[in-house]
Amino acid sequence: MQPAYSVIFLTTATGAGYGMLALLGVLRATGNLPDDRAFGLFALGLALALISAGLLASMAHLGRPERAWRALSQWRSSWLSREGVLAIIGYGPAVVFAFGWLVLQKNEGLWPLAGLATAVLSIATVYATSMIYRSLAAIPRWDQPLVAPVYMILALATGAIWLNAVLVPFVAGHALIQAICFATLALAWVLKIGYWRAIDSTVGTSTTASATGLEGLGPVPPQVRPLDPPHVQDNYLLKEMGFTIARKHAHKLRRLTHLLAFIVPLVLIVIQAATSGPVSVLAAALAAISVSFGVVLERWLFFAEAQHKVMLYYGADRV
Repeated sequence: MQPAYSVIFLTTATGAGYGMLALLGVLRATGNLPDDRAFGLFALGLALALISAGLLASMAHLGRPERAWRALSQWRSSWLSREGVLAIIGYGPAVVFAFGWLVLQKNEGLWPLAGLATAVLSIATVYATSMIYRSLAAIPRWDQPLVAPVYMILALATGAIWLNAVLVPFVAGHALIQAICFATLALAWVLKIGYWRAIDSTVGTSTTASATGLEGLGPVPPQVRPLDPPHVQDNYLLKEMGFTIARKHAHKLRRLTHLLAFIVPLVLIVIQAATSGPVSVLAAALAAISVSFGVVLERWLFFAEAQHKVMLYYGADRV
């Protein structure tokens, strides 16, 4: 599949933003964050800015952005529509949560419920985003049970690491946040390795014969191949669905993803926990930068390595 930069930015920016917002809602409601207005303004502002920027960037991927509102009406059957509806609804409790924290400075009574509602809707929105791809049976590498868990855990991990980077100038060492960073990132790494191994070991079940309805005719399976290509020049399908990446390049990018998205941030979080002062602040900031670049690579590979079954009509033997 052709990696669309607007969609890559959408999924990475909103993932980090929603992950951060979910953690802010839960940790604030349970009294595990400082009441500092400056911290709250910076953290909430960054999370909502990432979410809003990602959602706006997604408009660039639409052929007719002015008609985007129509997609919201299909929430009964479309995960894309559900994502949009949840994203819009999520701003409500987020604003109430921010008002209670930044303006009223209250965290008792019903106010913590706004934080918890914000967290629930944030997680639900990320899940809806992941299901846009997980539900596409025509792309076997996306129709895979680990797609949604990887999206959700990576969102929490990137959100936690960015929250840690924002928090460290205000709190010298927040053991709970550091533990969440390490645990979610380690789990995301394990799940991503499992996903890559699963797609590498799975043999495609669709062939040219099955795609044309000729499979199973006669006692001997027919050797079906196209006589002529469907057309003589590139079109939308070949551009969007026919993008391929060489195996050697994919392996190099995977190694780089391991390094930037997982190894370097994990090491830096350990360094941050073991130090203090400027070294601790620098380690937390570098961890956030590293994981962001790594997740962009991971998401680019997620699209580039996908194969659409339509390519069976364009010379692919098996998908």
